[in-house]
Amino acid sequence: MTENVSGIVDLTAKVGSVEEILADAANGIGIEPVKFNTHIHLPPNFSAFETVEQAVELASDENVKVLGAGNYYNFNVYGKFSALTAAKGIYPVFGTEIIALETSLQSDGIRVNDPGNPGKYYICGKAITRFEEPSARARELLGTIGRNDTLRMCEMAAKLAAVFSANGIETGLNDKAVISRVVSRHGGASSDVTLQERHLAQAFQEVFFQMVPPAQRAGVLEAIFGCESKSADDPVSLQNEIRSYLMKAGKSCYVPETFVDLATAKELVGELGGIACYPTLADGAGKRCEYEFPLDKFIETLKNDNYSMVEFIPLRNSPEVLSEYVKAIRKAGIVVVAGTEHNTLDLIPIEPSCLNEQAIPQEVNDIFWEGACVLAAHQFLTASGECGLVDGKNMPNQAYPDSESRIQTLAKIGSAVLKRYYNM
Repeated sequence: MTENVSGIVDLTAKVGSVEEILADAANGIGIEPVKFNTHIHLPPNFSAFETVEQAVELASDENVKVLGAGNYYNFNVYGKFSALTAAKGIYPVFGTEIIALETSLQSDGIRVNDPGNPGKYYICGKAITRFEEPSARARELLGTIGRNDTLRMCEMAAKLAAVFSANGIETGLNDKAVISRVVSRHGGASSDVTLQERHLAQAFQEVFFQMVPPAQRAGVLEAIFGCESKSADDPVSLQNEIRSYLMKAGKSCYVPETFVDLATAKELVGELGGIACYPTLADGAGKRCEYEFPLDKFIETLKNDNYSMVEFIPLRNSPEVLSEYVKAIRKAGIVVVAGTEHNTLDLIPIEPSCLNEQAIPQEVNDIFWEGACVLAAHQFLTASGECGLVDGKNMPNQAYPDSESRIQTLAKIGSAVLKRYYNM
């Protein structure tokens, strides 16, 4: 399943024995808060970064000391990520992201955390530890998801090529050609690439720019899209138009997605040893998604769905709404973490901030830091054969009488892990 990842879990275990870490935590030995980001995407996922080296170097330049990756379905890149972060004194958190579909929510028109698609559901697996040697069930699920994605991208690439060809642009692109372009750009093996819509859009935009002179682009794009293009000279904006005008539901190149359901996505997270984490949009969706609003109902839903952790990408949120959601969710006994994704070409800072680069309120940042420590604890404990925040079924660790004692204790353990890691 993976190559060049030997020692990743060992690296977290080498900070000390479970007994030593628990003793440190009990004695209040930990680290003062540092900068963190618990969710970025690394190439060959579609990413703002050209290389893993660039991502880690930028994190180091900003003095970000905890860095989490959340790649789709293939984890070969985590070997390099682990080695590079260790060399820079950055603690790596390993994760994944899964797309699921709840048909009951879809039929009821309830948007979850995809504003444009009712029932479509993004879920993160945080602090996964069993990706070096996945279980048979994890391999099966990853294989099923991968095959579904591969077939869809193959068909969608063919449809895009046909539309461009019908308008005089022979791109020569198919899914394999796009994968080759990704490998040429980022390195690695073609088997490591999980094609995404953004990869296709980027490839077709690049070839279009190579083949069509600037003065002719607007007219050709109008013929391709069936409407005026406003991005004839802007690569990133044109990529977005290709997705919007050709690849979305109801458009000429759309291919229906085949998803696992939420229970299966959670099962995969558990098989990988991670924490099922709900990524929250809040006001990042413009009109808030029905699943997430009103806030009190959203929190009750999170509890009913057995979520012990949620995540925010604060750059989508106003400080006011972020504070409202984060404080209420944490008060309800749910861990909260924060990242940036970096899943577009915009090379924004690594350290998270709110909408329009506004600072995250300090009280909210403290909650996010607590969450980062919980991730470090879960990763360490699970890698060491113990139960972390949750067990393999994503149920809360029953060693603690309530959620508050569990969170506070795990945060202390994680702080002790980080202290030893940085002293290694």
